[in-house]
Amino acid sequence: MNTGFTWLDGAVLAAYVVGITAFGLWIGRKAGSSGDYFLGDRKLPWWIMIGQAFGTGTHAENPVAQAGATYQLGFATIWYQWKNLLITPFYWLMAPWYRRSGRTTVAEVIEDRYGRGMALLYTLFALAFFIFNQGCMLKGAAKVISIATGGEAISPNGVVVAMTVAFILYSFYGGLKSSAYTDFVQGFMIIVLSFMLIPAGLHVVGGFAGMRHSLPPEFFDLYNQNSGMDAFTITMLAINGLVGITAMPHTLSMNATGATERAGRVGQTYGAVVKRFCAIGWAFTGLIVAAMLIQRGQTLEDKELAFGFACRELLGPGLTGLMVACVLAANMSTCSNFMVNSGALFTRNLYSEYINPAADDRRLLQVGRMSGLALTIFGIGFALMVDQVLDAFLFTETIAALMGVMFLGGFLWPRANRWGAAASLAGSGIVYYACNYLMTCHHGSEVFKTLGDAWASFVASAGHGQWRDFLGTGQHKLVHPWKPGPFGLAMLVGFAAFFVVSWLTPPEDGGRIGKFFDTMRRSSDRAGGPPAAGTGQDLLMLDAPGWLRAGRWRGFLRRYREDLAGFALAWAVIGFVIFTAWAIMQIGR
Repeated sequence: MNTGFTWLDGAVLAAYVVGITAFGLWIGRKAGSSGDYFLGDRKLPWWIMIGQAFGTGTHAENPVAQAGATYQLGFATIWYQWKNLLITPFYWLMAPWYRRSGRTTVAEVIEDRYGRGMALLYTLFALAFFIFNQGCMLKGAAKVISIATGGEAISPNGVVVAMTVAFILYSFYGGLKSSAYTDFVQGFMIIVLSFMLIPAGLHVVGGFAGMRHSLPPEFFDLYNQNSGMDAFTITMLAINGLVGITAMPHTLSMNATGATERAGRVGQTYGAVVKRFCAIGWAFTGLIVAAMLIQRGQTLEDKELAFGFACRELLGPGLTGLMVACVLAANMSTCSNFMVNSGALFTRNLYSEYINPAADDRRLLQVGRMSGLALTIFGIGFALMVDQVLDAFLFTETIAALMGVMFLGGFLWPRANRWGAAASLAGSGIVYYACNYLMTCHHGSEVFKTLGDAWASFVASAGHGQWRDFLGTGQHKLVHPWKPGPFGLAMLVGFAAFFVVSWLTPPEDGGRIGKFFDTMRRSSDRAGGPPAAGTGQDLLMLDAPGWLRAGRWRGFLRRYREDLAGFALAWAVIGFVIFTAWAIMQIGR
């Protein structure tokens, strides 16, 4: 088809940008307090919470990376996007932590648990997380759009500027409420993006029969070793997701801004489920591209050009503009949330904590808006300079997981203290970089696929007195490609250091920790915070050592009915998503 970027495409794109900006400004017209600006006054309905979680968690590089992986190795690579699929039901169990804390940022929760020092360290990480991720998402979307439109109609840096102006306008004035409602609308655009290429693609390749005739049988497997996603890798990715999600800087806004605890649970859990379902469309698009190219006797020089190739070849006038709008939606929804959250972090954990503790609410609102804008501008600068985006994303997600050891551990174990938290960060960080450095060492052209292979080669070199020469061949990098071995060992050391050092050093103040856990045992849905056990809202994952006490088991089903029912239903839905993908891959056999 390949008609280029026409005037109709431009009209569709312009209508979207103007429309979503006007809608965001209208929704946020009454944001008059810092609580309303940062957290939407904690009154968002469950359906908006789903859209917020889905929109914030989905970026333009998701369909690009998945379509590229499937084009190269088959449908089983869907586990790159499904890495958090098997931990999604746990979101239901953890969501109330954030609302019950009564805090505005994750850094404030860490301060309640470990003190100001650890909160400051986390704040610096979180601000860097927002800047780098915003920049990478903006540039990632720019690359996709440039490829899909032929690289002439729209420049990547032009896309960065236009996209940023739009989400800055409504986020600056409306805050989290504007971000959440526009996320809901843009979520529909992302779903369209996920499936719009499939009908035309099936027609071009001759349907399922044409795909099966063109592609190897293993390309239609839901799981196989050839995809590079073995059971160990999937397990490590799941741990990365479970531990990392707890300490993501924007997680609090996605869980604590609902009108009720259940709204937060539903939003975080089922917003993630929608993303897992959309991954089926992204992977299916990759199969279509693989079949198209084989039938034409062509190849791609870069697998991640697959999604852009499909857009160029399958979309006609108007639809290309719609696709560009969908890509913008995927990133604007996340960047707007990040802008508000970065402003909240700076305002609550730096400005009001260290610069102007006496600032009134009006001043905090002003600082929140201006700091969010300034930090977003830093993200734009990073976007204009960055070349490769995927490694940067994986890097920030992994560092969040290293931070997550102290966050998750702090809820599971009341005895945990700041010394254990610091030891976990230091230990896991050192091991992570040491292992990745070891895997960059080599003998001649040798490349290690696993950490075990690298260690065996190091031991052999040491046996010949050549260990210094061997280590001298390694490369120091800030951002390493994600590998399961180094990550898994880093997590093991991190948790071990966390528990051992916490046990051997003085505990935190008993009164403060007692208050922290008492708050977590009280429902935030009613005034005064009544005990959650009386309303069936006690939390299964809270205080893991408490399961050894007989009292925890009294009235088990009644006390934990909200957790138990929601957890079971979430697993049933995850099973349905997996079954749907498997059933689609059986068509035409």
